[in-house]
Amino acid sequence: MSLTHAERAAARLDRVPRPTARQMLNKVPEVTVYFWVIKVLCTTVGETAADFLDGTVGLGLTNTTYVMSGVLVLALVWQFRLRAYVPFAYWLAVVLISVVGTLITDNLSDNFGVSLVITTIVFSIALGVTFLVWYAYERTLSIHTIVTTRREAFYWLAVLFTFALGTAAGDLTAERLGIGYWQSALMFGGMIAVVYVAHVRFALNPILAFWMAYVLTRPLGASIGDYLSQPKADGGLGLGTTVTSAIFLLTILGIVAFLTVTKRDRIESTTDTAVHSRPGLARVLVVANKTTATPALVAAVRERAATSPAEFVMLVPNPAHLAFDRPGPDTEAGTHLLATSLPELTRAAGTDIEGRVAQSPNAFDDIVAELDRREYSEIILETIPAHVSHWLHVDLSQRLAGLGYPLTTIPATH
Repeated sequence: MSLTHAERAAARLDRVPRPTARQMLNKVPEVTVYFWVIKVLCTTVGETAADFLDGTVGLGLTNTTYVMSGVLVLALVWQFRLRAYVPFAYWLAVVLISVVGTLITDNLSDNFGVSLVITTIVFSIALGVTFLVWYAYERTLSIHTIVTTRREAFYWLAVLFTFALGTAAGDLTAERLGIGYWQSALMFGGMIAVVYVAHVRFALNPILAFWMAYVLTRPLGASIGDYLSQPKADGGLGLGTTVTSAIFLLTILGIVAFLTVTKRDRIESTTDTAVHSRPGLARVLVVANKTTATPALVAAVRERAATSPAEFVMLVPNPAHLAFDRPGPDTEAGTHLLATSLPELTRAAGTDIEGRVAQSPNAFDDIVAELDRREYSEIILETIPAHVSHWLHVDLSQRLAGLGYPLTTIPATH
């Protein structure tokens, strides 16, 4: 007995992963101009607030570290208990982790006499190890898929090390090397601009570009904070830590309140196809086992198109990669074969279909790169055939399911 379109749609929704205790809605904000503005403000507060509590309030470096670390733990407990991104909880954790990251570096240099050169190197290594372990477990460092507790733990650990590293690097350039506060701010701002240009003009990997910029905004914000708060005799503007901290905290509160109301920085749930894409139009990533459209793939696209309006992007392997199992820039053969497949899929979808040829011999890497490039609602995956596939691996469907996107799998045909 054949199913109606409505019944097939209901069946598909039943296969959509639902948020559980270990899988939830994305827990971090979308990377917009608001994100970077608040991030720089938070780094500035991290520098000035630590100095304010240490010196102006008189808690001392050690007591300030104990107090702020305790508050940070409470904030992170709140953040981890949430099932989705909440602006106030998220940015509170960022502000506090900024303060604690600064205090960690200050303790090492002031209380234990560790050189800023050494702390910069140590925190660089610690951050690198965090990324390596994170990638080894999750196969992605994307902030668009922070949908499990383990990924969130890796994320916050990486954020902590970026703040500690940024503090060490900022103090090293501004004070130890004598570059100066505003000069350091210009230098780090210029480095961020280089990363941006490399991403926009020279196709620097978006995940790598994000984390490079994220690290660099810490010394940028610290340099700005020191320049505003430090006495004029020391090269600052002399506003003091109290005034500087108050100005930036109030600005952060204002922007966070605005984002809470408007939801402009929300990454829509990857488990909800109705809101993940533009209103009324979902985007479906179709991952093929071959460069030609198989009957099973055509049927799957036709069935999906019949349930609701959608746009489709087809990702196919590069024949050169399949033959030699290594990456290469030449996608001419794949592009040619893809062009012969798209007309049939276009007829099945009832709309134009965009096609992309893989850059890697590993399908998962290309899929994650495409998911990071723009928003998708769901994935249709043509699974491996009976013989071993060089591009699709046996555990690919399980790994994709871990990303949180609704996933429909169809058996490959020869």
